Amino acid sequence: MTSVKTPVLEVTDLKKHFPVRKGVLGRVADNVHAVDGVTFSINEGETLGLVGESGCGKSTVGRTVLRLLKPTAGSIRLVGNDITTLGNRALRAHRRRMQIIFQDPFSSLDPRMSAGEIVGELLDVHGVITGSERKQRVAELFEHVGLRSDQLRNYPHEFSGGQRQRLGIARALSLNPELIICDEPVSALDVSIQAQVINLLMDLQQEYSLSYLFIAHDLAVVEHISDQVAVMYLGRIVEVADKRELFASPQHPYTESLLAAVPAPDPARERKKRLLKGDVPSPISRPSGCHFHTRCPYATERCRVEDPPLKEVAEGHRIGHRVACHLR
Repeated sequence: MTSVKTPVLEVTDLKKHFPVRKGVLGRVADNVHAVDGVTFSINEGETLGLVGESGCGKSTVGRTVLRLLKPTAGSIRLVGNDITTLGNRALRAHRRRMQIIFQDPFSSLDPRMSAGEIVGELLDVHGVITGSERKQRVAELFEHVGLRSDQLRNYPHEFSGGQRQRLGIARALSLNPELIICDEPVSALDVSIQAQVINLLMDLQQEYSLSYLFIAHDLAVVEHISDQVAVMYLGRIVEVADKRELFASPQHPYTESLLAAVPAPDPARERKKRLLKGDVPSPISRPSGCHFHTRCPYATERCRVEDPPLKEVAEGHRIGHRVACHLR
């Protein structure tokens, strides 16, 4: 009998709009719809890969989930607790349960602090442990991420790119969180180092039952680490499914185009490419109907006037296979 996993994160109809101000008085003339009605959930010990072109709103989703940005609408539930509208004081207790690993392993580290100070900073801020226990905890974190304890006094510039990202991972682990937002954590690293960091993240997930929201544009990396994959376009999720189902049978034309652009490892294998025409529309003046219809080779008149809901098209996995397309 399989045990039912509980959702660590539940996001419902999440929206984040940024005002566009014009004129001397700075009046709001319009809004940038960075995130426009995103819904997903992540279970304990699972990874949701969030993919899409640059500017589609992936990182904004991650920062809004962490409440680094205030959501415009929708709800965010962390381990059953609604944190959507909590103030800074009430939110402080929940911040220990969620952390982030940033894309750039150098700019995300304070160059004036030693590695040991960086990893132990959150322990000081939250007053978890002090003194010898703190030193022991930091040394253990170094060991867990593949760093040596004699590097505690080194500064960020004395580490390689991969080692700096390991520092970021150690810092994220320091408070024993249940959810970690991985915001393109390997895109700035060499390919060989990427594999090491991804394997480290997977090992840590298994050891601590961590849940990941893994934001990336590299589909090969997403396929390797994710349990389920959500595809974003212009602030919305257009397809979400179990990773095997999505990579084997993509249902949305945008997902098909993304997968077709991935180089095939077998040079003898022919792959039919579907090159997208045009540029991504502005998140300020978005197209009517389906936002993808201006670039979709299969668009019909219905697509131009009617916004497709995210609906289930296949059963099997816990989340099924949902797609926002009139053709499915």
